[in-house]
Formats: sequence, C-alpha cells, structure tokens
Amino acid sequence: MSSPMRLSRRTLTLAVGLSVLTVLTCLVAFLPVPYVTMKPGPVFNTLGEIDGTPMITFGDDVRTYPTDGRLDFTTVSVTRAESKMSLAGAIEGWLDPDVNVVPHDFIYPDQQTNEESNAEGAAQLASSQDASRAAALRAAGQKVVEVPKVAGVVEDGPAEGELEVDDLILSVDGREVTTPASVGEAIGTRSPGDEVRIGYRRDGREGTATITTTALGDDEKKARIGITVGSGFRFPIEIQNHIGDRVGGSSAGTMFALAIYDSLTPGALTGGQNVAGTGTISPDGQVGAIGGVRQKMAGAARAGADVFLVPADNCTEAAQGDDFGMTLVKVGTLQEAIDAVSELAENPKAEVASCG
Repeated sequence: MSSPMRLSRRTLTLAVGLSVLTVLTCLVAFLPVPYVTMKPGPVFNTLGEIDGTPMITFGDDVRTYPTDGRLDFTTVSVTRAESKMSLAGAIEGWLDPDVNVVPHDFIYPDQQTNEESNAEGAAQLASSQDASRAAALRAAGQKVVEVPKVAGVVEDGPAEGELEVDDLILSVDGREVTTPASVGEAIGTRSPGDEVRIGYRRDGREGTATITTTALGDDEKKARIGITVGSGFRFPIEIQNHIGDRVGGSSAGTMFALAIYDSLTPGALTGGQNVAGTGTISPDGQVGAIGGVRQKMAGAARAGADVFLVPADNCTEAAQGDDFGMTLVKVGTLQEAIDAVSELAENPKAEVASCG
C-alpha cells in the first residue's frame, strides 16, 4: 500500500503536470497564425435607403419609375490586414462551413497595411460605380461617351495642385482629346519646360490648367506633366451612389447596374422578389468573377433571398455545397442578368441558366 506521503507527492506531480499542460495549450491556442477568415458579411438593398437616403439617386430632371422587391448586393467580412489571427480562431473558422480560412498573403499581398487596403478598396469601389452607371445606361438604350480622365497625380509633379484624380480631360492646348492615348500623344509633342493647357471637367464644371512640362523618367527629351491617364465617362444624366465608405472593392458592380436599370425602365424588374447577387461589371456590361462567393451566398440566404445571381466564372465554386434554398442563376453579362430576373419575376419556376 502506498504511503500517504507518496500518494500526496503523486497527486501533486499530476496536478502540476496538468496545470503546465493547460497553460501550454492556452499559449499555443492564442499563438498568431498567418491566416485570415472570410465570413458572410452584411447585405445592402440597392433599391433601398442608406441612413434615410435612397442608395441610388438621380438628377431632378431624370424620369424614373417605381419599383418593388429587393436587389441586394452581398459582402464578405474579412479579417483586417494588420489583425493577428490566433490558432484557436483559425480552427473555429475551419470548423464552420460558412467560413473560409485562407493564407494572409492571399488577401493582403506584400505586407499590405490597413490604410493601403482601405485605399485600394475605395478606388475599386469608385471605378465600379462608374462602370455600373455606364453599363446600366447603355442597357437602357442611352449613349455614354468614354473620355480620358486623371487616374493618378504624381506627388510633387507639375500637375499637383492643378489637376485632381477623376478630372475628365477634355482638351490639350485647345484640341479635343477622346482617348487616354491621345492625351499622351498630345503632351508628347511638347519639350520639357514648355507650357501646356489642359481643359478638364470637375464635378460638372469645366476649367483650364496651364502646366509647365518636365522630363520624368529615363527619357530627358520627352515632356510629362506628372499624371496617369485612365478611362472615364461623360454621362447623359446625373446618377449618384450613396453607399459611401461602408464597403470597398468592385464586386457590387452588377447589382448597382441592375438597380439603375430598374429605376430607369418601366415596371418592377424583380416582380417583388428578393434577388441578391454579386459580380464585377465592365462598362460594356460584362460580369466578372469575385472572391468569397460561398460566404456571399450564405449572407444572402440569411437576408431572405429567393434568387442569387452568380458570375459565370464562379458557378463551379457556388455549386459545391448547399444552395440555401435559393435559385442560383448563372450570368455572364448584365443583359443576361436582366433577362433572367425578368423571367423569374413572371414565373419563379422559369428555366434560366443556372449553376446546378
């Protein structure tokens, strides 16, 4: 028989061992790991309101039509760039079928900071809003003219303080320019040190900036004014999107375009149904792939969606799991989305292109 002293020593040793094991387990569980989670985020009704204001509004002289139902764009809630995920958090995510755990560098390459990530998302959102306006207006039969615009201004360059990002470039030295290439060609005829007059439109008002060119880069003989030029649009009507900085990225483009089209055309596109979806949009109406489609589907289902619009290139991933009771519609263009939603509005059991 063991003596009381020996038993007490064994008990003490066991207790100490269990305590050490518990401490080590806790320490390991809270160790940071290089992963982030992608979870279902909030949904926003593009036909609804944001803080008491319709998400999308039009100029006073624009004829719009009453509509019904919902056109929800969906989001993904992603761990912030500079946040540290614990092993316990990663395991919790792996065990949740609606959560995706991915390497940190997959979402935030090159050690991207929170500020850099937010700025990138805001730029993508702004571009998406312009593209959605152009695609919707063209689908509604209106003409949208593509024009060059200021996409970036070089810090301490000649154009700083004279031109701003998103200024539409109308002319160079009094001559009309219609493409980004024509802007570069016109400025390129000058020599460094020459003055050049840039006609622009900013917030609906036209102006002229006189800028002294300089040599930038390796070519000392080529004139530059220190801007990057992209494509913008001259819209025939005023359209404002009031989503603000609540989201970032370009994946709401297709749903923005559908809402604009719905408001500018007679009848309720959805027929009163709750339609959700995702997808980037190009100015000519091409629907592009996005990330986190399964998480967006889960978020849409929680908000009561009947139909979910899936970019064609995301269909394989979307079909790998529960459809959450929604009709998954495969769309490659804005017109395909319009046609499918219209058919389902007339007959919820209509046969449309699907991801099944």
